[in-house]
Amino acid sequence: MRKIIYTTNSIESLNAKLRRAVRARGHFPNDAAAMKLLYLILNLAEKDWKMPPKEWTMAKTQFAILFEDRFNLA
Repeated sequence: MRKIIYTTNSIESLNAKLRRAVRARGHFPNDAAAMKLLYLILNLAEKDWKMPPKEWTMAKTQFAILFEDRFNLA
């Protein structure tokens, strides 16, 4: 359950992707070029966000056991 609740790893992963892209490019002719690169990296990262985490099914089951009156498996 902890992996599902805490989002720190996801945020750090996204920041690492952005830093890696900027570092690989080195320098930019203007701010617009840097913004375009970051925009493209965020679009690629968005595909990962749409997929549910692997652990969600197991966490959902545990939530249903712990909070049966407040959690619906549907």
